[in-house]
Amino acid sequence: MTADRPPFRDPALPVGDRVADLLGRLSPAERLTLLHQFAPAVERLGLAAFRTGQEALHGVAWMGPATVFPQAVGLGASWHPELVRRVGEAVSREARVMRAEDGRVGLNVWAPTVNLLRHPLWGRGEEGYSEDPALTSAIAVAFTRGLRGDHPLYWRTAPVLKHWLAHNNETARDTCSASVRPRVLHEYDLRAFRGAVEAGAVAGVMPAYNLVNGRPNHLSPYLGSELRAWTDQELLVCSDAGAPSNLADSQAYFATHEEAVAAALRAGVDSFTDHGTDSSVILGRLERALERGLIDQEDVDRAVSRQLTVRFLLGEFDPELDPYARETAYDTGAHRELAREAAEAALVLLRNEPAGEKPLLPLRGSGRIAVVGLLSDAVKLDWYSGSLLHRSSPLDGIRERFGADRVDFAEGVDRVRLRTADGRALRVPDTTGAESARGAEIALDPALLSGRTDLPPLTADAEGSVLDLVDWGDGVLTLRAPGGRYLSVAGDGLLRASADEPGGWVVQETFRFESDGDGHDGLLLRHLGTGGYVSVAADGVKVAADRESAVILAVETVERGEEAVARAAAGAGTVIVVAGNDPHINGRETEDRTGLALPPHQDRLWRAAHAANPRTVLVLVSSYPYAVGDAAEELPAMLWTAHGGQAAGTALARVLAGDVSPAGRLPQTWYGSDADLPDLFDYDVIGGRQTYLYSDRTPLFPFGHGLTYTSFGYEALTATVEAEAVRISCTVANTGTVASDEVVQVYARVVAPSVPRPHRALVAHERIHLAPGESRKLAFAVPLSELAHWDVAHGRWTVEPGAYDFLAGPSSADVRRTVRVELAGETPGPRPVLETGLEAASYDEQSGTVIADRSRESGDVVTPADPDLPGTLLYRACDFGDGATELAVTAAGAGEVTFFAADGTEAARVAVGPTDGLYAHTTVGAPCLFQDVADLRVELRGTVRLAHVGFSG
Repeated sequence: MTADRPPFRDPALPVGDRVADLLGRLSPAERLTLLHQFAPAVERLGLAAFRTGQEALHGVAWMGPATVFPQAVGLGASWHPELVRRVGEAVSREARVMRAEDGRVGLNVWAPTVNLLRHPLWGRGEEGYSEDPALTSAIAVAFTRGLRGDHPLYWRTAPVLKHWLAHNNETARDTCSASVRPRVLHEYDLRAFRGAVEAGAVAGVMPAYNLVNGRPNHLSPYLGSELRAWTDQELLVCSDAGAPSNLADSQAYFATHEEAVAAALRAGVDSFTDHGTDSSVILGRLERALERGLIDQEDVDRAVSRQLTVRFLLGEFDPELDPYARETAYDTGAHRELAREAAEAALVLLRNEPAGEKPLLPLRGSGRIAVVGLLSDAVKLDWYSGSLLHRSSPLDGIRERFGADRVDFAEGVDRVRLRTADGRALRVPDTTGAESARGAEIALDPALLSGRTDLPPLTADAEGSVLDLVDWGDGVLTLRAPGGRYLSVAGDGLLRASADEPGGWVVQETFRFESDGDGHDGLLLRHLGTGGYVSVAADGVKVAADRESAVILAVETVERGEEAVARAAAGAGTVIVVAGNDPHINGRETEDRTGLALPPHQDRLWRAAHAANPRTVLVLVSSYPYAVGDAAEELPAMLWTAHGGQAAGTALARVLAGDVSPAGRLPQTWYGSDADLPDLFDYDVIGGRQTYLYSDRTPLFPFGHGLTYTSFGYEALTATVEAEAVRISCTVANTGTVASDEVVQVYARVVAPSVPRPHRALVAHERIHLAPGESRKLAFAVPLSELAHWDVAHGRWTVEPGAYDFLAGPSSADVRRTVRVELAGETPGPRPVLETGLEAASYDEQSGTVIADRSRESGDVVTPADPDLPGTLLYRACDFGDGATELAVTAAGAGEVTFFAADGTEAARVAVGPTDGLYAHTTVGAPCLFQDVADLRVELRGTVRLAHVGFSG
């Protein structure tokens, strides 16, 4: 190549060669600057500025208006990979168009989220696809393929999977450690990531904030041993925002930030997202780490090469050859139709009982329809939504489909005045004509957007204003002014009616009443965003920092929401109650839910509607499941949908009318009560009997549940065992009178497992459309590897010999046909403890222990969860041969390790430590006597951290 066109500019060369050439032309200082999220331009080489990270979970987010599709959990509820692929394609096409107009729009998209929906109280459940790893993987593969595009070389966008690894709680999310045993790691959590990586549609991953087995995810050894072993492709690992600093700050895993960034870089983190657009802090830490020898130039170059690889794949250096450079598809008719189609596919019919001779749905006749409920005229967005280009609420959609003259509306808010002790009431000044408050801002970090100060604050006078009060549960309130805006607090502390919707990283539109503490009926109004209390001052109503300055209020109720709902319901032929959540309140990033119950305010509304009119349909629009047992028992019809984006109302109306049959399926179990839930921090889905895979509880609605407006028959289920797979075929027929989709689900179970296995596990599914009377023969190939479990005794995948059942039907609990096959498999052998000893974390069962980090780099130990209580480990089928007479315990900490023979007798006791630190392991021997193949029970006491036990004869 000529000096004017160096090799890195030559598209005929392999990408790896071009990356190497460009890397060699960058100075060491220039290379280092590329490690921050906001990489500067290198003008002498014509290298443009670049940033990692563009949110695109269900549409391009944070960068202004874009097509808004259903939430990710709604896409999961579609069980429709091809539809989701088209959604990913539309999102990436709009990202390309938006970038052409605004260079701040990134093409390295941080989506999708593939964390499994293990626990329904997780605040970010809306971001995931399913509790099942197979379904999550199938949807993730589809979405990332759509985002990537189908060109053999160039990528339309470069998706990054979130959040590596085992991340399902917001409470203490940056300091808690998930204890993940090897079987759960391999059979559950890793599977959610692996499919999309192996499909070649993923540019990288983002580690999660939490720790796994005592080690921060930003230091995860599995980035190397698992993730990067799944593909020959270079993968870019982008840190989560602020996580590098957490390593030395909230996690205190290192004494200095230099040690922290060095360890993260060596572990495989390639791009540091920290301190916003200010790269100086991180770069300073990296420079000092280099100076101190904590990292070397090879560590830097490896990370820079991975980032440059992504940039080459995105066509940055070949604009004339980039097939996506001149994209024009933005807010097209096809995208609007796709948004509607996706919203329809996500709707799940939970219940549809007769109301007379026929099921209540679809609606028939020409009677009046009452549309009521707190979400009946809402299109709620979440933290990772774009701004709406179009808006269709349930009320909008129903009016459009059935005719506005047939529809009555009652939102169901409590209409109140807030009166002070001197008889005045809070007054909202007239702001008619003021511009929209929130919705179209553009911010690389919307957490930095501040509230409005251009509107006058509330005052107090004799008449006051009637406010719309909503209790979203746990006493969390919003207050809305007569003009439709929510009361909010900006940086100056004044209370204004200034927000179109609750929102923001710290929500400034939520409040809670507290008793004034004097034993009277007076209330204080606490602003949850600041923690301060509402007070009345000369310059207006404001939030004071202390209770002493708070104004004492009384709530004067003008009308209760259930009164308005009952009036509307009584005059209608059918009532549609729309209930659910606001994604910014009580369950969101940074905040887990406290329980499964529908908030009492909304519970009162459906009960009032049903009391006034038995033909009541409950539509739940929510980011997560609810425990609504009474509603499921009393109401004739129920539907659920995630927040469905811009076309949600149109989609709902079409389903209610029967224009399209609902066919979505639940992507996670709906439990009957909080008593059915595991602990939020218990990540052991096997030992804790969690999710539909292992739970022994009877759910309110099972995984995969969803009804249609027709009936389907399942016939001729067959299974044929081949060398690498089991071939399944099944014929499904529409035996009803309505054309509809059906989601055909195939599950497998081991008939007589040697270790705990799922009750049934999804191994295949397909969403098909059948006309009345039409049938179709479906075929699936289930790889034998999908039937394997992780053999902790030997550290490998194993397919057990024996009988396996394959079950086909429309849900995990509605099995229509079963077929059994025999697999040769591999008979699991006993643990070869004389050769390999026992890795402590490779237990079969445990109680009262957690897994922790053997070193800061890799390895596991097991320690009591509570040092004041013993923890127990069970290792089955240990082969001691002719006899083991000595054991050697490798451990750290201080305490005792006691060994018990199969008959329960104590066989050995070892005292450990105290050692010099968590990672200062010592090996202590003791005599013992074990022989033949036998189970071994080990008891841990104190702060001992058991790593390994060796045996000799």
